[in-house]
Amino acid sequence: MSPERDAVERDAVPYAAWPSPISTSDVARAGVGLSFPAMAGEQVWWIEDRPAEGGRTTIMHRGADGARRELLAAPWSARTRVHEYGGRPYAVVPDESAGAGPGEGSGSGGSVVFANLADQRLYLLSPGAEPRPITPEPDVEAGLRYADLLVHDGQVWCVRERHHDDGKVSRSIVSIPLHGGAEPRERVGGCDFYASLAISPDGEHLAYICWNHPRMPWNGTELRITRLSDGHSWTVKGGASESVLAPQWRDDRTLYLISDWSGWWNLYQIGMYGTSYQALYPAEEEFAGPLWQLGGAPYAVLDDGRLAVLHGQGDLRLGILDPVSGVLTDLDVPYSGWSPALASDGRMVAGIGYGPAVPLSVVRIDAVTGRVEGLRREVDELPDVAYLPRPEAVEVQGRFGRRVHALVYPPSNPEVTGEGAPPYVLFVHGGPTGHSTTALDLKKAFLTSRGIGVIDVNYGGSTGYGRAYRDRLRGQWGVVDVEDCVAVAEWLAARGMADPARIAIRGGSAGGWTVMAACALSDVFAGGVSYYGVSSLAQFAETTHDFESRYVEWLVGPSDPVLYGSREPLGQVAGVTCPMLLLQGLSDPVVPPAQSQAFADALAERGVPCTYLTFEGEAHGFRRAETRSAALATEFAFYQQIFHT
Repeated sequence: MSPERDAVERDAVPYAAWPSPISTSDVARAGVGLSFPAMAGEQVWWIEDRPAEGGRTTIMHRGADGARRELLAAPWSARTRVHEYGGRPYAVVPDESAGAGPGEGSGSGGSVVFANLADQRLYLLSPGAEPRPITPEPDVEAGLRYADLLVHDGQVWCVRERHHDDGKVSRSIVSIPLHGGAEPRERVGGCDFYASLAISPDGEHLAYICWNHPRMPWNGTELRITRLSDGHSWTVKGGASESVLAPQWRDDRTLYLISDWSGWWNLYQIGMYGTSYQALYPAEEEFAGPLWQLGGAPYAVLDDGRLAVLHGQGDLRLGILDPVSGVLTDLDVPYSGWSPALASDGRMVAGIGYGPAVPLSVVRIDAVTGRVEGLRREVDELPDVAYLPRPEAVEVQGRFGRRVHALVYPPSNPEVTGEGAPPYVLFVHGGPTGHSTTALDLKKAFLTSRGIGVIDVNYGGSTGYGRAYRDRLRGQWGVVDVEDCVAVAEWLAARGMADPARIAIRGGSAGGWTVMAACALSDVFAGGVSYYGVSSLAQFAETTHDFESRYVEWLVGPSDPVLYGSREPLGQVAGVTCPMLLLQGLSDPVVPPAQSQAFADALAERGVPCTYLTFEGEAHGFRRAETRSAALATEFAFYQQIFHT
């Protein structure tokens, strides 16, 4: 568009019919997931998801020479299925442990240990060699899984998840000889879940967090230490109503940790026997996120004693904290938010940064000079920035005066404009203990550039705003989340920002539950789109994976047919009158296809328009480019239909 052509001269085109350069395939291909950086000197590693390769996950390396290399060739895929949500699937092997020659690691990437998706065994990948298994082949297919990998003194330390013949699941912390040849040795057992392994500098103690059913890690965990010489263990901090996360050793006798005992996930220092407990920066801010995946570190210890930390409400900012003076200084970087996973070699810090117009990026920062270097972007080529929406954070007054956080993305296009109030789609994040950020999302740009506004709702129960906000959902799933979403939709209409007859709602997983429930309990939405949503509580509790098998007890309450029937979307399906689109992966172990199928069948019985679309080989979260493209195209066609475009 020429600079002379301003908004007054733009052509008026019906909303949802605006021309846009952003295609469904652009959105699908742009989802190269970047996560879990690691560092050693001038070298940086990270994980990269490849939608164009059927959702394969590979390990990338940038050497001291500045060259970027892929370490794991197809068909190998580095992905752990521990807790089904997985986490960091690899660990870098120090050169001395791998037996590398001088300087061998600087160009080749050295050796790494990784979990292979197909069989879930651990493999050692050395430069110039094929991956070699170092864990035994399980009796049950993919029945031994490993995560939270740590290489120390020639051993791989990790969480092992064992799936038994009778369907039960158990977990322990084990050590495995780096070069194989021996059975894994169990070091810690007895709890349902483990995470965040850290070995003391002198190698004598192992710190970790653990918790048991029915708690989730954001409800209550314990920081425990095991003396490796004799296996003696003790609890340092935490309990049933305190979420302790991410222990790291300050020295042989002192640890850093994150705890929410004050109502916010803040940083603390504590002695290994629970003494000398000290807040490092007490604030109404979060210094961590929910532990859905294993292996992330929301802060890093630097050689000069300072800490690189992530903190804030909503999006997390990157700063440097001096634990002695208590001074926290944010770094001047072109990234407004960060994923809660940092790595450091003592001076340099690596992380995954983002912004509303900046793609998710692997970033390296010099903590002394502040120099910032982008190493890899999720999207190689972006459309003109004029087509990218800029979010506005708002607080909406919900029911009973509750404040509800949301991000507004108005429709915008440099070439055309609309007339009157535009249609909107209300996005509901998954979790439900999750959070929507301001990260660039081409899916949103796809819609806003076509004349459909987006509002992203962080309803009560979302993370990023303290424990009290998170705990609003306790026993109230299907109530608070629905009420908050309805309140936001009504707020949009009341302010004249959206056409009240053309507001849709969409979400995935737990967000899909909220979509179905909101369409059943209110008449404010013109249609709903559910991706692999939960529709039946009893069925979900019986068939979902072990990690979330007791989650419903916290979200709703103990199993009770009357209570569950009154709360679940399937039990309230008679209230749905608007059209719905349901999308489901047929290999989903978290929310099995029967959940979407049952809701689709119930709508069909009542004559409610419903499209049910399934995808072979897709699980919880679509990973293949062709699936993502087809799903988005179907979703957009659905909006055009219900918005009468």
